[in-house]
Amino acid sequence: MAGWLLVCMLGAAWLSAEFSGRQPATVALDVGLSIIRLGLPLIGLLLLQDLLAKEFDRRFFLLSLTYPRTRTMFLLGRALAVALLLLLLLCLAALLLAAFVGWQAHAYEQATPVALGGPYWLTLAFTLVDLFVVMAVGTLLAVVVATPSFVLVGTLGFMLLARSFSSIMALLQQESWLVADAQSYHASLGVLGYLIPDLAVLDIRQIALYGHWELLAAEWPRQVLTALVYGSAVLALAVWLLMRRRFA
Repeated sequence: MAGWLLVCMLGAAWLSAEFSGRQPATVALDVGLSIIRLGLPLIGLLLLQDLLAKEFDRRFFLLSLTYPRTRTMFLLGRALAVALLLLLLLCLAALLLAAFVGWQAHAYEQATPVALGGPYWLTLAFTLVDLFVVMAVGTLLAVVVATPSFVLVGTLGFMLLARSFSSIMALLQQESWLVADAQSYHASLGVLGYLIPDLAVLDIRQIALYGHWELLAAEWPRQVLTALVYGSAVLALAVWLLMRRRFA
């Protein structure tokens, strides 16, 4: 599956660059980063589903938990294994995408060249924080749900909601005519800000696409810290629930 992700990323980046009327390197980088942000969580959730949820569902834990290890080490060990695999895949995808975009930039000189240095790697670091939060929620669901498939469905739903609700709120503020009773709709979405983190702010690809550091929000340290604290709290909750779970 990792190979298919790399092939899809490079293929989509190449096709978007070929059919782009101008700035092919910028378009290829934009599409490639989108594939990474969508593909890595999907692969990670499938791994969590197999390593955790299906282990509970098929009762393999009866063998796993007989070894001299705590439940905390059992859970964190599997979560760390998934994290390391995703980190390796992210680094490989980042290098391949940078090489392809660099080749595109060399073949066609743009008025606003892409930034494949610090801005590019900072963008990927923010993507890694986003991935940490999503995987933490997936780990929690893998511990509490009875149906393994809900790990994938539920976490993808959380990811889409966390990445989009702030953009929807901003759109309703500017275009209130799009829905009836926009104020109450906006207020309902605002409640989500107290329950889930705003992962949309972690998508800072514009600094890599256009090479302007001023496009990075001034409050980015607070945004990153909020996401890290939220992910750590969710992971700690998963450990706490597993420690108190009774297996029949």
